[in-house]
Amino acid sequence: MSKQTVLGRVTQLAKANINALLDQAEDPQKMLDQLIRDYTDNIAEAEQAVATTIGNLRMLEADHKEDVEAAAEWGGKALAASRRADALRASGETAQADTFDNLAKVALGRQLRSEKEARTAEPTIASQTEVVGGLRSGLDSMKDKLTELRAKRDELVARSRTAHAQNTMMDAVKSIDVMDPSGDLNRFEEKVRRQEALALGKQELAASSLDAQFESLDDLGATSEIEARLAALKSGRTS
Repeated sequence: MSKQTVLGRVTQLAKANINALLDQAEDPQKMLDQLIRDYTDNIAEAEQAVATTIGNLRMLEADHKEDVEAAAEWGGKALAASRRADALRASGETAQADTFDNLAKVALGRQLRSEKEARTAEPTIASQTEVVGGLRSGLDSMKDKLTELRAKRDELVARSRTAHAQNTMMDAVKSIDVMDPSGDLNRFEEKVRRQEALALGKQELAASSLDAQFESLDDLGATSEIEARLAALKSGRTS
């Protein structure tokens, strides 16, 4: 996969709106777990891409530096050869002067080639530098986003556990409301009251029967007294 493709995906992921994704997800926690895995994998890939691109860039920069230094060195050699040729020509040594002028030309040719190679490498170096900067920026953003994702996941898990605990408690409260024991207690109390009333009724009934028995005894006593007095009258006795 090319560095540009990695850069494009890293940039896209770094700009992702987590809250919007969560709003669309059927299972936010599952989606966050998947995003964390994706981000972790892409960060590792981006880090590899950054390292490779930086390595290539440093090699290009080293080659460019060598070309620039070589161009300067060949320029110095050309100048030295040209001055030597001028000195020899001034002293009448034309043949030797021509030799050094030819050496100056060779050095200038090498200088031109080194300068061309340096110029050719410069756009590539600039492009690679931009890619490295983009990858580094995207990588930093993705690491920040990964931290955000993990925080969101932990927050969501904590909220889910709290909500579950609340629902469990409310279900228990609802069950208590549905199976309200006060109704049973009221019914049991009413049953006890009826039993108490029955006992009172039985006691009162028993008391009435006992009074009747004693009244019967009193009536019997009165009858006996009357019979005794009647017998006394008949016998001519008085009390």
